[in-house]
Amino acid sequence: MTSETTNEKNSVVGVFDSHERAEQAVRDLQRAGFNMKQLSIVGKDYHSDEHVVGFYSTSDRMRYWGGLGAFWGGLWGILFGSAFFWVPGLGPLVVAGPLVSAIVAGLEGMALVGGLSALGAGLISLGIPKESVLKYERAVRANRFLLIAHGSSEEVGRAREIVESASAVETAIHPHTSATAAA
Repeated sequence: MTSETTNEKNSVVGVFDSHERAEQAVRDLQRAGFNMKQLSIVGKDYHSDEHVVGFYSTSDRMRYWGGLGAFWGGLWGILFGSAFFWVPGLGPLVVAGPLVSAIVAGLEGMALVGGLSALGAGLISLGIPKESVLKYERAVRANRFLLIAHGSSEEVGRAREIVESASAVETAIHPHTSATAAA
């Protein structure tokens, strides 16, 4: 895979109504040889304890003890970069993959875009259009899980087929365009 392919901001987003289906999609993508460094997942952990439930470590590995700890713990060994965020309006979010860096950059740069949350700003920085971001924020608010695969048009097309076969409630491809990059 070339660096040009890795840097493309094409993405496919799958929305899942359960963590089991989202995890199955991750495992299916892994078995198909999809680069796990190009995969992000986000979900709301509404079962978390009253205490701190996780932290982001410098080794890009998450330690997690919460209501969905077994689910998230299984993904930390597969995906790269993970974090727990408390996002106003969305609540406790657990995020893995390149989306973590995008959210952190948004928070550090105070680059929140037009009333969007840190999650929304992160999704926009990955090339997802604002109107779609609003829909994805609503899905997360409704306790659904987002799985985002990034890559070339070919990689994203292949990932979409796999995500759809894993019973995603919805899938959408977001091609990299100059208009998306300007957002």
